[in-house]
Amino acid sequence: MARKIPFNVVFASGEDPDFPASELNTHGPTVHGWRSPPESATTPFDIILRFQKPAKICRIQVLAHQYLIPQKIELWLHYSPKSMPSTPSSQCFDYLGFVALSDNSSTNFKSRELQSVTVSPRNGTHLKLRLGPPHKNEYNTMGQVALIAINVLGEIIEKPEEGSESASTAGAAPLSDSNENALASICDDLLFSMYVEESIADIIREMERKKGKAVNDERFEYARKLKLCMTALRNAGERLGRYSLAKRQAVQQEDFTTAKLRKEQIEMYRDSVLKHLETDKLLEKNGVLSENDECSDLYSSKPTLPSPPSLQDVANLLAEAHFAATLSPKSQHDDKSSTDGGSSSQTTDTHPSTSQSTKRSHDEIPNSPQLSRIGRSPNRGSPISSQGSLRRRNKSAPKNSYEDYEERAIPALRHSHTNEFLRECQGTALLDSDPNRGRSRLNDRERRQAALPILVFGIDLVEQFYSRQFQDREDGLVRLRNFLRGQEGDYTAGANKIARSAALLLHRAVRDAVYSVFSQATETVRVLFLEFVPSRVSPNEVARCVDRLLPELLAKSGDPSARIHTLAQHTILSIAACPEVREQHLVAPALSRTVGSGTHPRLALSRMQMLEQLVLSQGISTDKQSGLTCRALSECGCSGIHHPAEPVRKVAERVLLLVYKLNPRLVRKQLPPDDDITRRNLLYRQLFTEFDKLDMQRKKEMLEANKQCAGNGGGGNNPASPSSNRSEKQGLSPNELKSKNNRSNFNFQSRPQDAQSSPMRRSETRILKSKSGHSINDTENGTVNGKQEYNEKVKQTMNSQGSRKSSNSNSESLEEPETIRCPFCDWTGHGDQSLLDKHYWKVCPFLTKCPQCSQVLEVAALNYHLTNECEAKANYISCERCTESVHKGLYELHLMEDYCREIRTGAARCPLCHDDVHLPLDGGWKLHLLSISGCPGNARRRSKI
Repeated sequence: MARKIPFNVVFASGEDPDFPASELNTHGPTVHGWRSPPESATTPFDIILRFQKPAKICRIQVLAHQYLIPQKIELWLHYSPKSMPSTPSSQCFDYLGFVALSDNSSTNFKSRELQSVTVSPRNGTHLKLRLGPPHKNEYNTMGQVALIAINVLGEIIEKPEEGSESASTAGAAPLSDSNENALASICDDLLFSMYVEESIADIIREMERKKGKAVNDERFEYARKLKLCMTALRNAGERLGRYSLAKRQAVQQEDFTTAKLRKEQIEMYRDSVLKHLETDKLLEKNGVLSENDECSDLYSSKPTLPSPPSLQDVANLLAEAHFAATLSPKSQHDDKSSTDGGSSSQTTDTHPSTSQSTKRSHDEIPNSPQLSRIGRSPNRGSPISSQGSLRRRNKSAPKNSYEDYEERAIPALRHSHTNEFLRECQGTALLDSDPNRGRSRLNDRERRQAALPILVFGIDLVEQFYSRQFQDREDGLVRLRNFLRGQEGDYTAGANKIARSAALLLHRAVRDAVYSVFSQATETVRVLFLEFVPSRVSPNEVARCVDRLLPELLAKSGDPSARIHTLAQHTILSIAACPEVREQHLVAPALSRTVGSGTHPRLALSRMQMLEQLVLSQGISTDKQSGLTCRALSECGCSGIHHPAEPVRKVAERVLLLVYKLNPRLVRKQLPPDDDITRRNLLYRQLFTEFDKLDMQRKKEMLEANKQCAGNGGGGNNPASPSSNRSEKQGLSPNELKSKNNRSNFNFQSRPQDAQSSPMRRSETRILKSKSGHSINDTENGTVNGKQEYNEKVKQTMNSQGSRKSSNSNSESLEEPETIRCPFCDWTGHGDQSLLDKHYWKVCPFLTKCPQCSQVLEVAALNYHLTNECEAKANYISCERCTESVHKGLYELHLMEDYCREIRTGAARCPLCHDDVHLPLDGGWKLHLLSISGCPGNARRRSKI
């Protein structure tokens, strides 16, 4: 089986004086490795190793540098019997192959690459490595290449055949034994030699030999214990290797205080591990022990390692040992002459610990040799009295006495002797006590997940979001907020990519369990939507950001902590206030969903409270997609009043009352009938009582309005009745007023604009716009408080005027209805002008509604309107092939559609069905839209005309 082949470096074509090739002769955590001279023109570089004995090589391991990486390493092997010269110039090497190394950019040049190559077994005495040119990166400014370590595995040839040519080529045959290439021991692997501390590695190698001998002697229990101990020692050895690296780095930085603490830390932890694992007993240095063949509690399962001492613990112990060493000879003599009980009580009272942070006993953290020399007294079993047992051995002795109290050192004096030493040791320990204070490196999964944020913001900022330290996460959120405000970094990427990347990072931050991080995350979310998104980010990207962040914020709104769910509610309402979010109705539909009885009370209460705030701030809308319609709000409120939690029911009642003020009939339709049986339920009785109060208030307002109308002779000049005044100015009858109010309740998302009409638009369309726009303006200005309320006011006004002017009312009622006709589709009807307006808005197949601004216009003018007149005309362009108006974001997809084809000469393209309209100026549109089949894409073609 393959074993480690010892070698020495005999030749190198070049080397850095600080990193000689002799570094490759040894393996360990603190080796530097070989490095080529800086800015050298000699390439490639050759390194020749000579084996201490001829060997049969089967595997070669190479450990590369983090950033001084050669592109490839060629391997050459030479075999020379003892009778032949062995100088490098006279050697003839056989080419084995090469090893290609990656540029290491995927790990940000922080990891070392280990390459292990298997070769056909060949005999050799020398191995030559030829290192090619380096990979170029920002850290390798001198064009150097380096090699940290190399390991050769195989079998040593005890009696090589001198002068035999077949000795070097016999190994070219394939392996006859599949186990020949396997490692004989884990101790021969390069990873073990490089990352396990040297003293622990020697102990493991000794245990490896003991284990093999135990197996031969059939001492299987002893072999099992050795195997478990070796595994635990390897983990401890890797930790000690990291401590050794930290000590070497402190020495290089000339921070000798930290180096001293690291040295003591290594010795204390090594002694603690060896004592805990009972390595002296397992090594059997004094002969075979029968205890090792018996079961023990320690090795009944995989043993656990003792916790390592931190630098703060080491500093405290050194300070206490220093204080114990500065005691006066008299006090030490008194300690020696005292009894066991008196000694225990006296040391407990006389020498209290200077720090209470160290809670481990010295059974867990044994002393280093230095601590043993300066801190252990002859009659004590522990180096520091405060670390020993506080229990008095002689219980009959008094706990304290006046003399003992007088002999006790004054705390100020005691600290004055050790203040300087404490500042030196503990100050350094506090800086380096937390080994995990460094920022976490991203693994492969996190790199794939955060690929876009890394591209936009850089690896440094993204690592702060993934750090285990909440201070780093807070700093990352502050940097992201400054980036969105333009105070840090440049907008090299587009606004959409920045918003998407920020949403990916904030999705992780809003789920953070630390309140300070969550607070910073919510502040950054508000900056994203209120300062960065407006007029920059596309609607689709805004919707994607909201879909990613809103579910997490909704979950946080049900958090048990009041400050967390209040902050989450405030953040959601801030997102809803963003103009782009409000236009797309992204938040309100999620809040206005019905509340089930099984919904958590805190989550249901938060949803109802946020919905109430949205109604108060944005009002009740008539757009079905907004989530704030009367029907959606009433359904949500009715589900909320049946929730088991009383606070949820109270907020749901307030939502229903807001809807009831505008549409009482719809709300009552959602509830049980208002009768005595229903009012027996306390819930409905309270709700119907509030409804009755609103009804009484509404009636009182209408009675006052009627009195004012009666006092002013019908309200012709009364400023308190603007609706009546407006109706008289326009010359409209009460029936016309009622029909106009009905039409105002058919409001669309936005009222038609008074933009200039296209050349193909008729004058009747402009009349339609002015009338409908005027009626909607009345609703927006607050003169009409809902359909039902306004109808009742009109009815009361009609009754009052009918009692005083019955003759005029009778004459008006006997008038024959006027015949009206649509100038587009030749529809005729009987009634007032409101029926014709309703026909324009809902039925006429010659007209359509703009998908962007909801303006009613002719179908033939829709393409021209979208690119020249509409509010969203900046987002539309005219297709050069088919002349249709297409959204810029969908233009490439439009070009791949079948209906995007060249238009015929003299024809027009229908924007609804994408068919050609022949002879459009000679009645082609009327034939296309008003025929029996009608336009296939027109939703009004099957309506009753």
